[in-house]
Amino acid sequence: MSKVVILNHPLIDHKMAKIRDKNTGTKEFRESVSEVGGLITYEITRDFQTVEKTIETPICQMQAKELAKQIVIVPILRAGLGMVEGIHNIIPTAKIGHIGLYRDEVSLEPQVYYSKFPEVIKDSVVLVVDPMLATGGSASKAIDIIKKTGAKDIRYVGLVGCPEGVKRIQDDHPDVAIYLAALDSHLNEKGYIVPGLGDCGDRLFGTK
Repeated sequence: MSKVVILNHPLIDHKMAKIRDKNTGTKEFRESVSEVGGLITYEITRDFQTVEKTIETPICQMQAKELAKQIVIVPILRAGLGMVEGIHNIIPTAKIGHIGLYRDEVSLEPQVYYSKFPEVIKDSVVLVVDPMLATGGSASKAIDIIKKTGAKDIRYVGLVGCPEGVKRIQDDHPDVAIYLAALDSHLNEKGYIVPGLGDCGDRLFGTK
């Protein structure tokens, strides 16, 4: 069963209030999404493995620690882009891949229109980034695609989820940990998370 971590932190709660507020403008919305991405990163990375490295301080030689694996951030286009900068600011050595998905009008299943990953993804820690974990279909499909590269250490990172989306990931990918700033009540009849924050992509890029 997937590990599910809901971040409980006053700064995250404060910024999530701005993100959820329908009166928050595009600029502040985009900045807040990025900032929460950065704050969440501390929890995502808590159990990252490290290796020892000999360095010279200005005083003497010592054994320090550095990350054992490379990090690859993979946003699901387009809303996932909103969280990338905040995460990348904390892990500037991380490489970035991309996955683009659309929903087939007949089957209603997510279809891939774009995917490109760094060559190191197979042996890296992969952070699949998408602000909204609603039905979980897109996230599950993205993880399927990433697993085909040979990647094994994969984590989902989002802002808001609901029980339906969490269950989908747990059923399809029980080895993938889920990190969220908030877990909301349910999906409504239109597939929106309640209370949620609306359409994250539209609010990020001012397209509505």
